[in-house]
Amino acid sequence: MIKFEHSLFALPFAYAGLFLAKKGLPPVDKLIWVTGAMISFRTSAMALNRLFDQEIDSRNPRTRMRALPAGFLKRSFVWGITLGSVAVFVFCAYRLNPLCFLLSWIPIVLAVLYPFSKRFTWGAHFLLGAILGLAPYGAWLAAGREFSWIPGLMTLGVAVWVAGFDMIYAMQDREFDVREGLYSFPACFGEKASLNLTGFLHGIALLCWAAAGFLAQLGVFYFSGLVLASGLLLWENTLIRVKGIASLQQSFFTLNVFVSVSLFVLMAVDLIL
Repeated sequence: MIKFEHSLFALPFAYAGLFLAKKGLPPVDKLIWVTGAMISFRTSAMALNRLFDQEIDSRNPRTRMRALPAGFLKRSFVWGITLGSVAVFVFCAYRLNPLCFLLSWIPIVLAVLYPFSKRFTWGAHFLLGAILGLAPYGAWLAAGREFSWIPGLMTLGVAVWVAGFDMIYAMQDREFDVREGLYSFPACFGEKASLNLTGFLHGIALLCWAAAGFLAQLGVFYFSGLVLASGLLLWENTLIRVKGIASLQQSFFTLNVFVSVSLFVLMAVDLIL
């Protein structure tokens, strides 16, 4: 029901926040608890989305064979996984530090709100972006650091990057969303406006990540990663414009995973060396 790739969008940025906070390799225990928090939260958030959207998914030809509408999994089982994952997330936050534990309710509430937001506002894409965007700042706080524009800019970059590629993903359900009265950006404003806004948002994301790199005094490896990420995002946006929805799976999963992983890996090399 939940693909491994779903954890790979934000997890590298959580590691990035942790490495930036420590200016190099973080303690192993911090890595373990941040990883546990990220994977458990992503599992609970995706499961909630599937639970609340089961009826809609059953009417959508693209999603009717998902685990819940197809009857492969029982709702009681998925609720059990959801609540168990929330418990693991809160426990991981507790083990990180008291501040993370006190703030752990924020992403949980946002994850509950997100599935319903799609029913009344196209701003749902930005809410999803905000949820995943919490990753670098949450990890920064997990390392015991206080307010800084460095994780703040990383967070803003992740938020608009995710909002942009979520708009691309929503294009494949545009006709269904219009019929059902769902408020995706493509359903409200059309594919051309969605592609234009996505390109703009991805440009803002790259600027935010560049500014964070300058503030953190990162070097050639990180900015090489940023150039690579720029090329990948340009390819993604061009692929959709040229080949349309048929290229979506490659665009959404493969390219975006490469963006986050490559940017983090080259940042880590910069900080360690």
